Amino acid sequence: MPDTPLLKDLLSANSEYARTFDRSELPLPPAKKLAILACMDARIDVHAITGLREGDTHVIRNAGGIATEDALRSFIISTELLGTREFLVVSHTDCGMLTFKDRDLQDRLSKKYGTNAEKINFNAFSDLEENVRTQVQRIKTNAFIPKGTPVTGFIYDVKTGKLNRVT
Repeated sequence: MPDTPLLKDLLSANSEYARTFDRSELPLPPAKKLAILACMDARIDVHAITGLREGDTHVIRNAGGIATEDALRSFIISTELLGTREFLVVSHTDCGMLTFKDRDLQDRLSKKYGTNAEKINFNAFSDLEENVRTQVQRIKTNAFIPKGTPVTGFIYDVKTGKLNRVT
């Protein structure tokens, strides 16, 4: 299959990036000893909204910024092997995860693809702040995250660019 026009553009941009690349000496551990769990929403530039750069933090992203088994796996590796000592959870206003119910999407997929989708947990939610609190608690109470590790939750406002702390 030939490259799509988008892929061609991305590869061209990467060639330019590589031509002036100056970050080859960054160490493996994150400089700020920080890991961030954020929603995958394309409107969120985690580095820009926090004033961080490449090399400063680990960023784990998925739909809804959910502390799934895989996100927790990444946090455990980050803290245990790479020295991370603090975590942030960043959700956002106007999140698509507020717009559906797991059961509805499971039914839709099962009909569309002729395969039972009941076992897929999409982690949709109806309360943004409560969801952030839930993710913070999942991280704080994980048996393999050191007790007392700071974990702070935020909601990023996609209209103003502001991070608002969830308590």
